Amino acid sequence: MKFVGAHVSTAGGVSNAPLNAMKIGAKAFALFTKNQRQWRAKPISEEEVERFRENLAKSGIKTDHVLPHDSYLINLGHPVKEKREKSINAFIDEVKRCEILGLKYLNFHPGSHLRQISETECIRLIANSINRTLEATQNVTLVLENTAGQGSNVGYRFEHLAEIIDLVEDKTRIGVCLDTCHLFAAGYDLRTEDTFNETMKKFDSIVGFHFLKGMHLNDAKSQFGSRVDRHHSIGKGNLGIEPFRFIMRDNRFNNIPLILETIDPALWPEEIRFLYSFA
Repeated sequence: MKFVGAHVSTAGGVSNAPLNAMKIGAKAFALFTKNQRQWRAKPISEEEVERFRENLAKSGIKTDHVLPHDSYLINLGHPVKEKREKSINAFIDEVKRCEILGLKYLNFHPGSHLRQISETECIRLIANSINRTLEATQNVTLVLENTAGQGSNVGYRFEHLAEIIDLVEDKTRIGVCLDTCHLFAAGYDLRTEDTFNETMKKFDSIVGFHFLKGMHLNDAKSQFGSRVDRHHSIGKGNLGIEPFRFIMRDNRFNNIPLILETIDPALWPEEIRFLYSFA
């Protein structure tokens, strides 16, 4: 069974996220547990935690199908130690916020070398940051997202994800989220059945489907292999309709959150219905 949703607003408090997911007909959702563009945030109150859990139960959405995302400010591979420490501390706080809410996952972008160190060294620092985070927290699985490779971001090759996972000590708490726009921009084609199957074969052989914990379903404004991260609405970009048909009809993507991050929230109910029409 497929569980499709979107990255919904938490305006007014995280407890509103499940209600916002219900409004668009979602069976899954993503959210920020704090302002994604600020380092610090107030702790989540006990009352807000209780409201979140009540609203989640009301929505009928399971924690298996909720995929929180961390702050965009965090860079676990920052080449400067003091700034990397700031990111690690913020990341640990994000994981603990998920713990408090009773959530299972935290989705994050691996990190950036800022052209000051090699990709290999950046990957080593990211893995070390993950290991420290896992030691300081419990229960929450950290979900690496593939990137488009824009700027100095690592994670745009399946090999990057595999290298990070290989260096993570507790592999029971590490996973992967595949973003369709990022795949396309990074040079992994999804547009035909043959290229889609070839890309997924590479993913399985290099990383492994057993690590897949979620997907971001986005069309792409960017060109194939451009390493430019520009999302578009489903069927309106350079990916087209077919990749989403393949995903919705492929049992390998059952029982994980399939999250829209497309550019027009007003279209999310329509996009969710459209995706389910393929299933």
